[in-house]
This record gives sequence, structure tokens and C-alpha cells, in this order.
Amino acid sequence: MSEPLIACPAVLALELVPGETPDRLELTRDEAQELAALMAADLATLLPGVEASRFAVAGALFDGVELLRPGFPVFATLEELARRIPRVTTQGGVVAFGTHEGHMPAQPLVPDPRYAGGPMRLVPWMLLAPEELAAELTQAMETALVGKGEAGSLTADFLMRTLGIRLEHARYLSRDDLLALTCVQYEHVNLAPLWTMLEAALLTPYRDETAMGSRGLPLRYAEGRVSVPGIAGWFARDGIQRENPAHELAGTLFELRQYAALLAAHHVPLHLEGDPAATAGYLVEALAEADPALPAPQLYAHEAAGLGMAAITVAQPSPGKARVLAHGYPLEPNALHPLLDALATRYGTDPELHTLGRMLLDDRGALTAPAPSLH
Repeated sequence: MSEPLIACPAVLALELVPGETPDRLELTRDEAQELAALMAADLATLLPGVEASRFAVAGALFDGVELLRPGFPVFATLEELARRIPRVTTQGGVVAFGTHEGHMPAQPLVPDPRYAGGPMRLVPWMLLAPEELAAELTQAMETALVGKGEAGSLTADFLMRTLGIRLEHARYLSRDDLLALTCVQYEHVNLAPLWTMLEAALLTPYRDETAMGSRGLPLRYAEGRVSVPGIAGWFARDGIQRENPAHELAGTLFELRQYAALLAAHHVPLHLEGDPAATAGYLVEALAEADPALPAPQLYAHEAAGLGMAAITVAQPSPGKARVLAHGYPLEPNALHPLLDALATRYGTDPELHTLGRMLLDDRGALTAPAPSLH
């Protein structure tokens, strides 16, 4: 009976010269095998005894958001494929996966070109270590790679020639190193609360977690997704005490769009508390059903600098004050029309969209719509 093998995931991080982009994101099977042999030689000098483990490489270049997703699907797929190959020698051997007739062996190993523009590309690899060596090897990876894990010149030269790029650095990192690096990057751009949510989704998905956005918006991770309260309702409770409520609400919505984009890239759903459905690209805060005794609901667009149409309010004209039924929040550029369609379908609205040219708030700080004129 063969002994258990423990997976130790890692990456080869390629820091590109500014302005450089790879000719392609995938290596052929032969290219991947050649790269793996060069990487194995590098690791033999960095991690003594590594030859007793199986070494597996995915011949593809990913962005960090693609590798740091719940369940780590790229690494899980690489591990599954590597375990299928018979262990024909007493040592672990080197295995690599690249394209054959233009196709990678499994869909999770196909990089998404939408994320190809970043300054760093990541080649996933892992060691499948014998159980008695795994703890020691993992510890060695954590200490040796981050400190002195520069790839050898042969490895870097092969990548530059094969992919048509120039590299500032090529460095080996454990997956934990990648997590720590991403944490620092997000904190540096004021996204520490978002990282709290992502870290929970990646490492402790069974545990609830809470955080607060930089403008006070509560975030909660539970059961595989992140929730926020109804934006207008929360802001009406907390926002009216601020010096410039309309500006503050616009800033909160800008931050929410940042969170939504990164959560989507990491494949973590975002939804409103109390709404069981997570709709890609927009959120709908439902407040009331249409009153059949009043005119048909109308759509009003709140606008803010840097956001364009920041929010859409559905309201019915009512004597003295608009009757607000819902607010919709487009979170990505292509979401406005699907949001308008969803609101029109749900509330039977007049198709005309009324643009307000500003964020319109009532005296409580809640989004509202213009009151009908009295004649």
C-alpha cells in the first residue's frame, strides 16, 4: 500500500517589467515539462531533500485573484491531476501540465484573459510530499522561499524567451506567502476590511466573520458569501449625522463597487442582508410594494462624480411626497441596463429614466425621489 502524499502548494511569481505583457497565458505540454525540469533544479538547491516528493507544475500564468478563491480550485485541480499519474519510481518525479492541441487538461487550469493585465503573473506548482516529510518540507518552504527563493537564470531566461517578456524578478513563494503578499497589497490601498472577508472565505469558510468598511459600512461573511445591510436604510440611520451626507453616501457606494469587483474576481458572492439571491453586478434594496391606487412607479437616477449613475430609486408619485419602493445599486459598468430591466419587471415602472443630476436625500439622509408638484 502506497504511503499518503501531502500537498504543499506554491507559485512561481513573475514580476514583469512595466508595460510588458506575455504573448500568451498557457504553455504547451512540452514547454511545461521543460519549465518544470528547470524549476525542479532550482528547488533542489533551495529545499534539500525535495527530490523525495512529487513535483507538479501547471504550465499557465494566472493573476492572484484566480488562485485565491474558495476551495483553491486551481491548486485542487493540479493536485488531482498529479495524483492520477502512477508513481513509477521510488522518488517523486516531475510532472507538468500544458496544452495539447490548444487545450489545457482541465478547465480550472485555463487562465482568464480578463485578469491578464496585472504586473505579476503566477505559475502554480506543488509538492506532493511523503507524510513523514511534509511538515518539515512545509516549514522549509515558508522560511527558505520568501528569503532566498529567486528563480535560477536558466528558468527566468526560458520564460522570457518562451513568453516574449522581460522580467524584473522571478521568485518562488509558498501559497501562504502569496496570501500574506495579497493581504499587504489590499491593506496598502485601504481595502483591509475586504481582505478580512476574503481571508475568512479562503481559510475558515465554516466561521462567521465581521468587518467594517472605511466609511462605516458593516460587512459580514457567513455560509460562503458576504452580506451588507440595505444601503439606504443603513445610511439613514448612521449617515445623516455626517457633514456632507450626499458626498459620504457617494463615497460609500464607490467603496462598495471596489469590494464588489474584487469579491467577484475571487468568486465570493455579495448580497444584501435578508435577500436570499445574490445577483451578479447589482443589488436591489426592496422597501415596499407598489400601491395600485397611485400612478405607475417611476425610475430616478442619482448621479455622483466618479460614479455616474450611483443608484436608481423606484418611486410612485404621492401627494406631497414620493412613495419610495426600492433602490437599486449598479456595481459594475455593464450592470445598469440589467438592473433597470429587473426593476421595471418587478415594479411595472414607466420605462422613462429620470436623471436627477445629483444624489437626492431626504431630511433623514435616505435616498428619495422628487415630490410631485402640487397644482
